[in-house]
Formats: sequence, C-alpha cells, structure tokens
Amino acid sequence: MEYFINCNTSTLAPYTDPLDELRAAHLYRRLGFSASVQTINAAVGQTAGTLVDNLVDQALALPPIPAPEWADWTNANYPEDDELARTLRNTQRNEFRIAYGNEILNNELRDRMSFFWSNHFVTELDVYDCNSFLYYYINCLQRNALGNFKTFVSEIGLTSAMLYYLDGVRNRGNNPNENYARELYELFTLGEGNGYTEEDIIETSKSLSGYTERGEEGCTQVTFNPEDFNTDNKTILGQTGNWGYDDTIDILFNERANEIAWFICQKLYTFFVHPDANDDDGNAQTIINGLAATFTANNFEIAPVLRQLFKSQHFFDEDAIGVIIKSPFDLYMGFLKETGFTYDDSTVLRYINDAALLGQELFDPFDVAGWQRDRQWINSNLMIGRWLTLEDYLSQLYTADPEQFRDFGLAVTGNDGLTSNNPDIIARPIIDKMLPKGLLTDSDYEKALVAFRSDVDETYYEGGATPDWTLSTWPVAPAQVYLLLRHLSREPEFQLK
Repeated sequence: MEYFINCNTSTLAPYTDPLDELRAAHLYRRLGFSASVQTINAAVGQTAGTLVDNLVDQALALPPIPAPEWADWTNANYPEDDELARTLRNTQRNEFRIAYGNEILNNELRDRMSFFWSNHFVTELDVYDCNSFLYYYINCLQRNALGNFKTFVSEIGLTSAMLYYLDGVRNRGNNPNENYARELYELFTLGEGNGYTEEDIIETSKSLSGYTERGEEGCTQVTFNPEDFNTDNKTILGQTGNWGYDDTIDILFNERANEIAWFICQKLYTFFVHPDANDDDGNAQTIINGLAATFTANNFEIAPVLRQLFKSQHFFDEDAIGVIIKSPFDLYMGFLKETGFTYDDSTVLRYINDAALLGQELFDPFDVAGWQRDRQWINSNLMIGRWLTLEDYLSQLYTADPEQFRDFGLAVTGNDGLTSNNPDIIARPIIDKMLPKGLLTDSDYEKALVAFRSDVDETYYEGGATPDWTLSTWPVAPAQVYLLLRHLSREPEFQLK
C-alpha cells in the first residue's frame, strides 16, 4: 500500500458548502467509528458548522458509564479462593469491555475521544490489575474527553490506575520516584525533550510525592499521606517554592502553555487529519499553530479546538480523505456501524478480543507510549488476520440472517435497488459506500462487479441488465451482496478511512 504524503494545502477557514455524501461519511469515519447509511444520508446537505456543533454538544452532554456494582470493591469483596476470585474478576472485566465497546459504537465523538485519550494517558490493566481502578480511569477519560485539558491532566494523574502504573504510589518524599514526572512532561504535556530538563523531572517528582496511602486491603483507592510528602523547596521550570501537586500543574500550564498547546494539537492533527505532520510540512505546521492558538485562547478547553478543526476546509480537503489506515477498532466497529448488521454483546466482545489479536488490546496498550498506529497496523501477519476475521464475520452474519445483506444493499441504493435491472448500477454505490474514495482503477471496479455477479448465471448479465433481476426480488441477491463485501474486505482501499 502506498504511503500517503500530506499534500493538503487548505486552511482552517470554515468549510461552507453543503456536505456531500463523500464528506459526510469522512466526517463520521474520523469523528466517530463511522455511521449507518441513514445517518450519512441525513447529514448530506447540512453545513459542517451546524452538524459539527450538534455532534460536539451531544458529546459534551453525555454521562459516563454508570458505576457497576463492583466499582468500589477491594480484595475483601472477592472470594477467598484465588481461582474463584480470578474468575469473578475476569467476568467483570468482560462485562466492562462490552459496556465500553457499546459506548464506542453508540457515542460517536465522546468515545472516539475517550479512546484517543486512553492511548495518550496510557495505563495497562495487566500492570495495575484492579477492576475498580479500571472503572475510575475510564470514568476520568469519559468525563474529560472534550473538557478542560489542564483539569484532565490534574485528575488523570491522581487516578489509582495511573498512580500504580507509573509508580506514584512509590513516590515518597525521602525517596522520590521519577517515573510519573518524566512521563508527565515527555508523553502527556510537552513532548520528549521539549521545554524541561532532567533537573525539572527530579524536582517535579518531589512535588508529586505523598500519594502513597493504599489502605489495608488490596485494590483500595490511593489517597494522600502527608508523611510521605517532600516538604523541601523545589525549583520547577524556573519557579521555586514548597510546591505540591496542584502547584506543579499550575506552574506547568503557566510556564509552558504554548509548548503544551502545540504538542497536543499536533497529536490531534495526526490522529484526525493526516499521520504526516513533520517539520518539513509547512502547511500542516500552520494548521497546528492555528489550533494551538485556539487552545490557549480558550484556556485549554478541548471542544473549541475540535469545533474549529472539524468545520475547516483543511479537514474536508480531498487530500484529507482516505489517508489514515484503520486501526483494528476502526476496522471492526466501523464495519458494524456502516452495514447496520445485527449484533449483540457477544459480537462486541468477540470483536474486542480479535482487535487484541491484531495488536490493539482494549485497556492494555503495549507500553506507556501507546499504540503507534497507521502503518504499524498492516504488516504481513496482521493483514492476513484482518482478512480472515472479516471474512469469518461476514460468513457468520450471512448464515444468521441473509436478508440483512439485501436490506443493506437496498439502504445504500434506494430506489435503484427496487427498480434497476442492471447489477453493475447496484454494485457501484455499495462499493463506494464501503470505501472512503472508491476503488483506484476501472480494472479494480470490474473485478468487484464480477464478484457481485459471481453466483448468478452469467447469461443474465449479457448487455449488463436483465428484466428478471432486481436487488429487491432476486432470491440470490443477499448472497451477491455478501460476496461483494467479502471481495472488498481484502482490497487495500478497505483498510483506509
């Protein structure tokens, strides 16, 4: 697959043309995990300004996942038998994976963003190994996903998941642990080597000390123990005093506001617009500078930056469409959203588990730097896994209910699906629905059209049409849609969003 170079020269000026189908689908593929035919059709003709404002407002209003009954459990709540306790923990984790998977499928921007932040403020469930910590970590991600970034940084650092993962619980005043201080600067706010020194890390670790109280039972939420706090004066980013946790966050955002804004906006840009935003790409740098200015002008509120980006000519430029490689979650969740096929909680859990096999394990990025995305998703082994899992999904969905394939085709093709006798006319919009910019060549289209016709006697297609065939009535039509989707799932363009 050719690596896309960022040739987008459009600006952050508002995109004012009514959205066509191509750009409506692009918005939902990036802003969420895609959308149904009906949702895309409803977006066509709207302005980006109105639609984006509505989607951002909806995201801001969503409540987090309700607390499960085990949200505040400690080890004392589990059976004394280790095997029974582990079984119960695993059952709870699977239930929570399903709950969050459904949030991803149903909540568009809010949980696109909470999922994005889980790969920024990384923790690993395998490391802290506590279900109640997991719940409050995800709760923090959801509540702050489009909120104030400074508040977000402050709150995420005090979640028990983070305190255990990056050794905050071991950060005592007389023996500081530098792990969280380092990642606070390097990964969470400034970027590696950008605006801080090793001495800043050492001094910051002292100011963050004291969150070490873990109670008598394992899996107890961490609290502050003043006896473990370093009371010496510390010099952080040029400021000297007996700084504590809140002081440190204030100093960081006061002294390095521009650096934080640029680092976060670059990350948003490469995630939502184009993976290539290097220093040689002057226009991308200009866009990031504009977003960063909006970020600082709005006191680090995330929502205004997203509104500006998703309404812009730059976001809707032709060169921004179909240039990001789908993650496993994009691949599977987008497939469910776009087709509208029937699924249940067991389907959601299976897709989550299969995403883990392809390198994207929910709640468990492989290290503190997170999933590196884009081309990392499509080495030879992972490509085969993508093909085989999607083919298996399609086979099972078809076996369970063939008619949903006809229904999908009719939803895409509308009146043509009811009346047209030409299968090629019917296949083409289905192809274009499933791919961000269609297939690359006429030859590729012809191969896909052949796949659509493949289980029907070729004599029916002499001249391209027959009065006996329509998608709505032909008995084998569901199988034709199934075969077309199976063919498309192996095309390079299917891997893009």
